[in-house]
Amino acid sequence: MLEDPFVAHRRLLFTVAYEMLGSAAEAEDVVQDTWIRWDAIAPEGRAEVRDPRAYLVRMTTRKALDRLRANARRREDYVGEWLPEPLLTAPDVAEDVELAESVSFAMLTVLETLGPTERAVFVLREVFDVPYGEIAQAVEKSEAAVRQIAHRAREHVAARRPRVAVSRDEQQEVVERFLAAVSGGDLQGLLDALAPDVVMVADGGGIAQAVTNPVAGAKKVANLLRTFPKFGAGATIVPVLLNGAPGARIVGLDDGHETAILFTVEDGRISRIYAVRNPEKLSSIDVEAALGR
Repeated sequence: MLEDPFVAHRRLLFTVAYEMLGSAAEAEDVVQDTWIRWDAIAPEGRAEVRDPRAYLVRMTTRKALDRLRANARRREDYVGEWLPEPLLTAPDVAEDVELAESVSFAMLTVLETLGPTERAVFVLREVFDVPYGEIAQAVEKSEAAVRQIAHRAREHVAARRPRVAVSRDEQQEVVERFLAAVSGGDLQGLLDALAPDVVMVADGGGIAQAVTNPVAGAKKVANLLRTFPKFGAGATIVPVLLNGAPGARIVGLDDGHETAILFTVEDGRISRIYAVRNPEKLSSIDVEAALGR
């Protein structure tokens, strides 16, 4: 018996929705909505679908677009900086360079600067290599318009994404040095691991304590982080793979809220630190995300 197309492509559908929304919880909702609609189609109707993969991606894209547009006002009212939801990922995601890049926090934060349609077009074209004609159907635009949108989105992302590719080994080495310095309250060690113009962004969502504005500059970031050993006797840093790259979880803090930390590494130093403390964005971090292309 042939595997149901939805089951066969579920990882892909989740990844499309997640890259469009930056939220694992909302991506799961979108995938579930797609399943409900797919399941409602009579068997004979499904049999007439020439390309189930394209059909399911189109449905998922439309539902994700609806959510993106509905989320615009909620994002404006968000307390402090808004960051995507981090994902716990398996080693095979990190080994798939293109997939790891597409779900990296550096990429997701750049995607946040695109409009909903631009984001959908970029994700479908640049990440999943969906033909322009299929994208046009998904976003309900002409193929010529989609090509123009793709060009603008590509230039926008290229101007804002990290310019130098870093190997997994280099990322691992830099992050390990940084975490050791944080654990020991080693100011010089922190300064050595941080780029001079490093920026740290924290997201507490108004629930967990976090700096509400980005902190820029190695000295400011290092002075803030060196106090970690004072955060609680039971506080522990646990290295993990988050969004396809070395990251960490901090547990046992006095305020009872966990923290997920993700990094961008450039030229042998950390250029961006993302600290997600909003507990609503950490509900899925205990289970490895099922990603696919």
